[in-house]
Amino acid sequence: MAVDPLHLVSGGEGAITGTVVCAAVIAYGVGHAYSTSQLVVAITATVAVYWLAHLHAVTIGSSLTHGHHPVRALRHALVETAPVAAASIVPLGVLVVTRLAGADLSTSAWTALLVTIGLLATYSYVAGARGGLDTLGRVACAAAGAGIGVLVALLKVALH
Repeated sequence: MAVDPLHLVSGGEGAITGTVVCAAVIAYGVGHAYSTSQLVVAITATVAVYWLAHLHAVTIGSSLTHGHHPVRALRHALVETAPVAAASIVPLGVLVVTRLAGADLSTSAWTALLVTIGLLATYSYVAGARGGLDTLGRVACAAAGAGIGVLVALLKVALH
């Protein structure tokens, strides 16, 4: 079994949500942030709010649907929703590393967005593979995932 410490593959729904939220903030924020640190704070804060909302929803859902005690439901939700927050680590890392390497903020943001498109395609390809799809089906899944990322990139172009 593959190593997946951040549950980015095993927690597919959260990984997709976290990656798209992170990409959307990068797309919007780069036109409004004056520094890398402002953009990093905006991404981190927005992903945290989405993660807390997801955490709350899963906790309440677990209590309502399964009758779990709220503490048990919260423990379950913490594991279940971790990928929402963890998914931002790679795009944030790309943003910061490219800035430290000398790229301007816009170039770093585009690079991070391209990486999110790659991540979305990869997660979707893996989902197709785990679902038993043939190569064409896997590629179609990857294209659908990449398509979501392309929509975010188009949002960036439209906003700026």
